[in-house]
Amino acid sequence: MSEERGKDSLSQMSLSEKHSVRSGSHVSSSVSLKSDRSKGIGPNFSEKTPSSNKRLQYETLDSDVQTHRNHENFKDNLLGIFQDLESKIITFLKNELEKFKTILQNENTQHFVKDFIENRSSIKESALDLTLHYLREMKQDEAADALEDELLFIPQLKCGLKKKYQCVFEGIAKQGDSTLLNNIYTDLYITQGGSEQVNTEHEVRQIEVASRRHEAQEIQVDCTNLFEAPEQDEEIRTVLTKGVAGIGKSVSVQKFVLDWAEGKENQDISFIFPLPFREMNLKEKEKLSLMDLITQFFPETKGLNLTRINQFKVLFILDGLDECRLPLKFDCNETWSDVSSPASLDVLLTNLMKGNLLPSALIWITTRPAAASKIPPDCIDRLTEIRGFSDAQKQEYFKKRFTDDIQANTIIDHVKQSKSLFIMCHIPVFCWISATVLQNILEEKINNDVKNTQSDEISKTLQESNTEDTPKTLTQMYTHFLRFQIQQSRRKYDGEYTPDVYWDKDAILSLGKLAFHQLASSNLIFYDTDLEACGIDVYKASVYSGMCTQIFKEETGIVLGTMYCFVHLSIQEFIAALYAHLFLDINKTSVFDHESTEQENRNESMIDFLKTAVDKALESNNGHLDLFLRFLLGLSLQSNRRLLRGLLTQQDGNDQSNKEIVQYIKQKLENNLPAERSINLFYCLNELNDQTLVKEVQTHLSKGSLSSGDLSPAQWSALAFVLLTSEEELEEFELQKFKKSDECLIRLSAVIKSSRRALLNDCNLTDKSCSALAAVLGSDTNLKELNMNNNNLQDSGVKLICTGLKNIKCKLEILRLSNCSVTEEGYKVLASALRSNPSHLIELDLTGNDPGQSGVKKLNDLLQDPDCQLKTLRFLSPAAEEACQYVNRVVGKNPLLQKELNLSEHELGDTRVNQIAALLQDKHCRLNTLTCSITEKQSLILTSALKSNPSDLRELNLSVNKLGNTGVKHLCAVLKDSHCKLESLRSVTFTYKNQNA
Repeated sequence: MSEERGKDSLSQMSLSEKHSVRSGSHVSSSVSLKSDRSKGIGPNFSEKTPSSNKRLQYETLDSDVQTHRNHENFKDNLLGIFQDLESKIITFLKNELEKFKTILQNENTQHFVKDFIENRSSIKESALDLTLHYLREMKQDEAADALEDELLFIPQLKCGLKKKYQCVFEGIAKQGDSTLLNNIYTDLYITQGGSEQVNTEHEVRQIEVASRRHEAQEIQVDCTNLFEAPEQDEEIRTVLTKGVAGIGKSVSVQKFVLDWAEGKENQDISFIFPLPFREMNLKEKEKLSLMDLITQFFPETKGLNLTRINQFKVLFILDGLDECRLPLKFDCNETWSDVSSPASLDVLLTNLMKGNLLPSALIWITTRPAAASKIPPDCIDRLTEIRGFSDAQKQEYFKKRFTDDIQANTIIDHVKQSKSLFIMCHIPVFCWISATVLQNILEEKINNDVKNTQSDEISKTLQESNTEDTPKTLTQMYTHFLRFQIQQSRRKYDGEYTPDVYWDKDAILSLGKLAFHQLASSNLIFYDTDLEACGIDVYKASVYSGMCTQIFKEETGIVLGTMYCFVHLSIQEFIAALYAHLFLDINKTSVFDHESTEQENRNESMIDFLKTAVDKALESNNGHLDLFLRFLLGLSLQSNRRLLRGLLTQQDGNDQSNKEIVQYIKQKLENNLPAERSINLFYCLNELNDQTLVKEVQTHLSKGSLSSGDLSPAQWSALAFVLLTSEEELEEFELQKFKKSDECLIRLSAVIKSSRRALLNDCNLTDKSCSALAAVLGSDTNLKELNMNNNNLQDSGVKLICTGLKNIKCKLEILRLSNCSVTEEGYKVLASALRSNPSHLIELDLTGNDPGQSGVKKLNDLLQDPDCQLKTLRFLSPAAEEACQYVNRVVGKNPLLQKELNLSEHELGDTRVNQIAALLQDKHCRLNTLTCSITEKQSLILTSALKSNPSDLRELNLSVNKLGNTGVKHLCAVLKDSHCKLESLRSVTFTYKNQNA
């Protein structure tokens, strides 16, 4: 009975009351009293009401009794309780173990991992802990590690990376409002290939050249599929991605990592470790293991066992190679393969990239072009290049940036009006700069004019603006950008809303000094020591980054340390040019020679200052001052200086200086400048609002007078500039449309470089042209087809062309050298060049040349090379080629490589004899003996061929023929010819032996 009462009382207790019983509480409860009553066992009341103390005593006694009964009941039912408990625990663990097994079997892994993460609880974590403990106790470490990776390390890493990479600060670092990357991200145009060689041209020039490329001729790469090999038998371990500053390399990395962290792409990769060089620079003097490095950058991976990396995919992203301050001594660093042993960061990274350390790990390196050569070519499996935005992607960007379609279209139309601005919009950062400036201008004008303007006229606001109000050159765009950012910072931090700009000249001078001197050192990323070297207090750097939030930025990496940089290289160059003008204003001397103490450097005029800048820019082999010069010249214009009133002095007589510097640049264009330098000078003239030379050439073009007229060197340069910046795509360049001369080809070599096909045939060219062509072939060029037919190039010219063909940058596919006076020596040089760089040429035409005894064999042997892509090797005219193919079919041999040929068993029609005759006449045919069966009529065809162009034929056997009298007469006529080389002629009628042979 007591057992039943115990069960009943327990069943009616609430959770809190059960807790009171488990904790041994002696406080009475109404429930336990009621329980007793319900069983008919109430308290023993007397006739008198007991005192409160007595009642409390009874109740306490009752509670103790009940507790004792419950305790006895609990002990009596332990077996049942634990059987039930065991069943529940076993069922739960079985379910969890089944999920764990499914995860390890890679069956619907993502579903079960997601379920574990989303429904995470202490009990589930305990089940995982138990499983890991017993797996390791059973020596099943591989299974334990794999389970721990899937349920702990990978989700924790993804969570951390998602938080870090889901937002983008467009143009700025910590300041301002962030935007979700997925909301604003626009796909970039990424291509496969490019050269491993250093491209030393200024990056803006590289963008301008890239804008001429034809998308159809390039292999586009999807960023999400970087490691997918085009061929099944290929493996891609290391990818190097090039791109100029601001083109979107780091944002591409950010998007790649975010897509992985969100479970959208590349889920076959288990771990991604993004390691920016700018942050690793702060560790350059430390010794640490690779595991320590990863743990420092990603604390959530502490305990991860990297020694078992062969069992899963790991990707290291080394972002910003150009910012690396490590020496990267690939040739002399010691070999390192232990992930747990400490070494210098330089040793770790070089061995990681070479494949000595974690050979199965994937590596993705991003860099600006100039630094690409730091990585040996044999360490790279795939080379890609980020070209930025295509024309369509530029428009997509602006449409995403602005929700107002009218505003977006207005800004797109304005940018398109200026060729230089539209080209620069290949760079995403420049799109952002343009959008910022034009949006602010548009909104200001609308705010000022909206009361008096109809809504349908708002879209005309930018188009109706004058040059001063709306930027049409790079200098104007960047000047407006600087103004707006200073105004924005004043409004944000000081609450000032005045239309005038208050310039902090000291701050801009300090930033300018940093920009100028670091530009000279080609540095984009600065550290505390760099700032101190320029006299900038590190504390002030934070002030500057707050004042100019979208010009100069301060970043703190994962690893403790602070870095500084301008938002983009072009902004650094603009601030450096502004500093040069400020320096001249304040010190009356040029920033180029301010270190000199000589008196003649004092009181330098504006025009002398600008001339010095032009000369220094032209002295540069790689054009690293090209954009700086454009800004410097643009800032000399009064219209631009007016926008900087209060910062730069307003120059009296500025128009005269403007005329003088324009004339000085035109004089420079009369010299034989490299094409890239002269093109930049035309962009400089554009910044100075002078288009006179360009208009002169456009007049010549419209009149069609270029082919006969003589142009000055400056006009030739202007012609190249016009052709390169025209709206029409340079699919084909035909020299005959201009002037048939070596000079014309040399002057327009930059145009040839940007064309896909160059038709230079029948233009009286000599070997003088070939040096220029070799330079084009050895550069980063669009050229795929080169037609040089019917020019007297000779072997000397072919040798020069071959220097370009041998260059690994050469991507030429079709080369036509028909009737170019090439001999055996030229053939040998061609064979050697194509053997050293056999990848790309698929068609070679050498008809009408003289290969000598071995020329044909040298080139024909190339076809046996497995690396040779040559599909068409043309030596013969169409008729002779038909004969060659016929002989190959019936005899099984190439007649061009034979000395004897017997066709006596084959009946030859008139057409076939004509083809054989054409073959005998060609200098590529070296047959000595021919035996064939022909008719009397056909003998005329054959003998005419032998007379018109005597071949190498020494013996002609026609003994199986019945030639008749006419045929014999024809043969006799050949024998009488003084040029005839026949030594033996046989027929049914007679046999002739040349006694002089």
